[in-house]
Amino acid sequence: MPGPLRKCIGQNDPSTIDDFVSLVERQLAKEELARAPPMTGIKDSLSHGRPKTLPGMVEDLLKYLDPQFIDKITVPDAIKVEFILAEEEFILSQASLLEQLSGLRPLLDSSHIKVVPEHASKLQSLSQIHVQQQDQCKDLTKDVKMLFEDYNKMVSFTASS
Repeated sequence: MPGPLRKCIGQNDPSTIDDFVSLVERQLAKEELARAPPMTGIKDSLSHGRPKTLPGMVEDLLKYLDPQFIDKITVPDAIKVEFILAEEEFILSQASLLEQLSGLRPLLDSSHIKVVPEHASKLQSLSQIHVQQQDQCKDLTKDVKMLFEDYNKMVSFTASS
């Protein structure tokens, strides 16, 4: 154990492990703060004649952190009631849709719906086969069209001779 840490522990004589850990943490934090660069920004702002703004900022910060301030800026109950009444029709329509959905829940929990993920890979392969067959059908259609055109030319040629 480093010397300063041993000295700190010896002075406070921790009785439990938790006390020991907290003492070590405090000592390490103290050493880190001692190694940290000085905060020249605050010193500079105080030396330039702006110390009056700092207490004002602290007061504002304390005001904003006060739980009673949050209560003051919240919306009053009367306005909340007005919001609810203004949206009453929308809320009722959403409630009826939710009731319909909850009525359809047994359908969503059915075994047919639960096995859909298992059939997804089969469906994917079938859709690929379908696309391939559509391409083959287009090619066959072109070939048949060319054969009909050739046939029509032959018939026209033989009929005119």
